[in-house]
Amino acid sequence: MPSPEFVEAVLDIVERIPAGRVMTYGDVGIAIGSEAPRAVGRVLALYGHAVPWWRVVPASGLPPQGHARLAHPHYVEEGTPLRHVESPEHYRIALSSARLPYTHEIYAKIAL
Repeated sequence: MPSPEFVEAVLDIVERIPAGRVMTYGDVGIAIGSEAPRAVGRVLALYGHAVPWWRVVPASGLPPQGHARLAHPHYVEEGTPLRHVESPEHYRIALSSARLPYTHEIYAKIAL
């Protein structure tokens, strides 16, 4: 089980991701100084309902596992770049343009 400090750090980063942008689970880990993308995913699975969870995606560019249909309206509303959209269940996030750059202030506390 992730520590309360880890949970708080993850949720703080996720709340700060701008609309229309995404970070990978690994990116969130990097932003908090951790190399634990699975732990980031665990935090979102347990506590992510209170934050924009759809803005955190796997490095594959797929929507969060099992939540493609729920996430799709958020992406459309926020103007998140998508590709290969076949239906609300089958699409990818265009990471090359949607991914938050490492120059964003979210990463300010780490040395890249």
